[in-house]
Amino acid sequence: MATEQKDFIVAIELGSSKVTGIAGQKKPDGSISVLAMAQEDSSSYIRKGVVYNIDKTAQSLTNIVKKLEVQLKTRITQVFVGVGGQSIRSVRNTIAKDLPESTKITQQMVAELMDSNWNLDYPDQKILDVAELEYKVDSNYQMDPVGIRATRLEGNFLNILERKSFFQNLNRCFETAGINVADMYLAPLALADAVLTEAEKRSGCALVDIGADTTTVSVFWKNVLRHLVVIPLGSNNVTKDIASLQMEESEAEAMKLKYASAYTDNNDIDPTLKYSIDPDRQVESRRFIEIVEGRMEEIIENVRYQIPDEYYGKMLGGIIITGGGANMKNIEKAFSNSTRIEKVRVAKFVTATINSGNDLIKAKNGMYNTVLGLLIKGDMNCAGGPIDLTRNLFGEEEKPQPAINDRKARQPHETDAGVILTEQEEQRAREEAQRKKEEEERIRREEEERKREEERRQKKENSLWKKVGRALSQFGKDIVSEE
Repeated sequence: MATEQKDFIVAIELGSSKVTGIAGQKKPDGSISVLAMAQEDSSSYIRKGVVYNIDKTAQSLTNIVKKLEVQLKTRITQVFVGVGGQSIRSVRNTIAKDLPESTKITQQMVAELMDSNWNLDYPDQKILDVAELEYKVDSNYQMDPVGIRATRLEGNFLNILERKSFFQNLNRCFETAGINVADMYLAPLALADAVLTEAEKRSGCALVDIGADTTTVSVFWKNVLRHLVVIPLGSNNVTKDIASLQMEESEAEAMKLKYASAYTDNNDIDPTLKYSIDPDRQVESRRFIEIVEGRMEEIIENVRYQIPDEYYGKMLGGIIITGGGANMKNIEKAFSNSTRIEKVRVAKFVTATINSGNDLIKAKNGMYNTVLGLLIKGDMNCAGGPIDLTRNLFGEEEKPQPAINDRKARQPHETDAGVILTEQEEQRAREEAQRKKEEEERIRREEEERKREEERRQKKENSLWKKVGRALSQFGKDIVSEE
């Protein structure tokens, strides 16, 4: 009897503290049922969201996929991946084009500006994604300039960059592990789509994702990403500071989770109170509070510094905090005090309906919002055939199934916002662009040859008629002369 084919999506997030894989099935009503979840500790080979040991990361990815396959009892053919980390940053760029007087702007003109922007060369940096900020048509700004008459068109873009070596390392990990990548997404944008409301992105807001080693700040206004930066500070820095009070990091982490508060009113501090490290050791509460607040103030001040002044006063949506570090007590009060922005909320969970029996997901503590955002973004089936677990028990390896991704080669400007081409896709895109260029060159040469042949034919015909004309003229003269 044939086994029914499963449909599910698999997403993987590579974080500084853990690699997380999750499989889910999308329902007709838009909700998602989580079918499986697996994790691996990554603190020894991923730092600040960046892969530093390809072999260990590849092994971790292999373990994640195998754990998911065992839970699903189904082979995984491809996965969706989030790209983030310390080296990601945004840079503004302007491309302008002068036009003949009163030219009607076409979609082709806009595409040419975008292509020119994508073709920029940043030393040691790779353009991951491009956000269209606005277009300046003569002296007026427009989101969509097509159809307007003007003499000058200027495109303003926000280029999202990452160090080429970091991006290459990420691709090598999946190649080494033999895992097919369906699509790569810019993790901060996938997270933003998952936790922000349309009203917040439209009216202006700052999304602050406090992770283990990094804090990512994404600024939105009028539904467009305006600024993106990754700050190399996270909740682990608080743990390390607490550990300076003569304790192990594991003990410091436990104390952070139990006692830490991002803000404490001075009137609430008891100078005689002590926190217990273990039955034999204690630490003064005032010293503990000063250490925690000092580091959190540094993180928040860095966030404030990264919000561009031109949007700071326009953010009617306020500040939205998420990530594992957002679970610290009184963090909204700390952000409000330091930034002078009253509207602050903590996004504990994604806006989509997620059904899961997994306690980690059901906790809704913000730690899995990014991987859930990637799962929501996924749009292709990742399920292969069923796994024969009895054969695997005897150590027989099954050959990995090929990916079902038959998507045609895409150019960078043809992808949706936040979608990043893998190195393999980029190679296919370059080959496709080269084939297209060669075909256009062939057609151009044939057209030129056709025109030259037509000119030669016309010239030959003209020459023949001239000869006939001269002969007739001479014949007429000869007749007149004879008469």
